[in-house]
Amino acid sequence: MKIPQPFQYQGSKRALAATIIEYLPAGMARMVEPFSGSAALSIACAALGHGKQFWLNDCNAPLSQLMDRIIHAPETVADFYKSLWIDNLEKSITRYYCAREEFNRSNDPLLLLYLLARCVKGSVRYNADGLFNQSPDKRRLGTHPDTLRRNLLSVSALLYGRAQVSAGHYRDVLARCGYDDVVYMDPPYQGVCGERDSRYCSGIDFDEFVFALERLNDLNVRFLVSYDGRSGIRSYGKPLPDALDLTCVELEAGRSSQATLLGRQDVTVESLYLSRRLADELQIAVAPRRAVRAASRQDALFA
Repeated sequence: MKIPQPFQYQGSKRALAATIIEYLPAGMARMVEPFSGSAALSIACAALGHGKQFWLNDCNAPLSQLMDRIIHAPETVADFYKSLWIDNLEKSITRYYCAREEFNRSNDPLLLLYLLARCVKGSVRYNADGLFNQSPDKRRLGTHPDTLRRNLLSVSALLYGRAQVSAGHYRDVLARCGYDDVVYMDPPYQGVCGERDSRYCSGIDFDEFVFALERLNDLNVRFLVSYDGRSGIRSYGKPLPDALDLTCVELEAGRSSQATLLGRQDVTVESLYLSRRLADELQIAVAPRRAVRAASRQDALFA
C-alpha cells in the first residue's frame, strides 16, 4: 500500500514508518507525536489501521498550521499551491525568493508548503533571527500540483475527524499524555543540529529531555524515541542513559542522500528506544536492555 506524503520534509520517518509500526502495540487508543514534522508515522498508522486518534504537535507554528489546513481544507491548500507552481514556470527562481520573503513577513502556512516543495532536499532552515533562509533547488520545480492534490486529499481522508493539531512545547504535550496513549518522539537529530536546531531556532536540551522521559516512565506511559544513530564508522548524538531502562533496537535507514552524492556506501542506522512498559507488552526480551539489536524482526523487514 502506498502511503501518502503531504510534503517533502528532511528527517521524515516516512521510509522507516512501516518498520517502526512493528514496535507499536495493537489496539492503541491514541498516537501522540510531540515533534510531528510531516506526521509520517501517524499517517502510516492511519493508513494501515493502527490507532484510533492522533495528536500532531510541532513547535514550528506555521508547519502545524499547514498540517491542520491539509486535514480540514485540502482543496484550498492544493489550489493555492497550484497557483504558485504555475506562476513559477514563468518566473522560476525569482518567484521562490519572493515567496520566501513574503513568508518571513507573514508566516503564512500555505507559502511554507510551496517553499518545502521547491527548497533544497525539502529541508527547513531558519537563521538566528527566525527567518526561513533555505535556498531553492534549481534542478526541479517541485511536486506537480495534480500529484500534490491527490496526496493532500488522501492525508485528509485518513486524518479528518481523528486528529488534533497543536503548536506547543513538547513538555506541555507530554504533561497531557496518559496511560492509554502511545507517544512517538523524533526530536531534532543530535550531532547534526548542534546546540541550535535550524528547523526550530532553538535546540532540545539533553538533560531536560531525559527528565521528561523519566517522568513518562514514572507515569507508566508507553513511548518510543528515535534519537541517536550512526553512519559507517561515525556515530551521531549521545545515547540515552541506561537509568531510563529502555530497550534499544537499530533500524537500517539505507544510504543518506549525502552519502549517495559522494559515492559512499555508508548505511545509516538509527536507534529506536522503547519504554520499559512498551517492551514488556511486546514481549521483547533483551539483556541488557540497551545493548541488543532485534535482528530477527528487523532483518525480516529488510529481506
